[in-house]
Amino acid sequence: MIRTAICEDEAETRAYLAALIARQPFPCEIVEYASASGCLADSQGIDLLFLDIELDPSGGRPDGMALARQIRGRAAGTQPVLIFVTGYDRYVFDAFDVGAFQYLLKPVEEEKFARVFAQAVRQVYALRETQPKARVLTVRQGAVSRTVPLDSLYYMESSNHQVVLHTAEGEFACYARIRDLELELQDRFFRIHKGYLANLSHVRGYSKTEVLLANGEMLPLSKYKYQGFVKAYLRFLKGGMADG
Repeated sequence: MIRTAICEDEAETRAYLAALIARQPFPCEIVEYASASGCLADSQGIDLLFLDIELDPSGGRPDGMALARQIRGRAAGTQPVLIFVTGYDRYVFDAFDVGAFQYLLKPVEEEKFARVFAQAVRQVYALRETQPKARVLTVRQGAVSRTVPLDSLYYMESSNHQVVLHTAEGEFACYARIRDLELELQDRFFRIHKGYLANLSHVRGYSKTEVLLANGEMLPLSKYKYQGFVKAYLRFLKGGMADG
């Protein structure tokens, strides 16, 4: 699924572009924005962005070019393939200064749109191939398997012969042994207490008796685990800095 966004303040043009996208032979989710601020507020990630250069900048809102610069200031993994749509060709060099993939002049011709869209989709797929794959944990929940991205997992808690996973989307229990999970995830998680396995990437602070996580929860830290936890956490931080 390619998440495709249209940022255009003219409703008629938005509708026309959305119709063109819907005709293309690729699975797409289409989202529309009438302003730069609406597009910037989207936290779900955009694969392909059709952007009007001359968005209405009234009220102190950024125009299309300013929006493009803000997007290009984000982390590399959140960069969309950018196609400018405008009624004027005088912006062509500015467009490529911000890494625009293509530049479409209004009124947009359907045949040219189809060619450019197919090229952009290939670029989206190519970018996905270069990005590191997110690590996941697969666990049994009832009769089915469930996959959880490690980035969304704050900690795991042993409870009544099951393990409760506390994630950004909520919590759920699975059939597993916390000892087995500790061994599987020891490069990223640490057993801070008999019943708690914490994600080191979500640790935001600690004392001799507690660990503070990014979701605001405080977990107990065993005095027998304290020194090992500190060493593991510092080693994890050092490894992250080396990777960066």
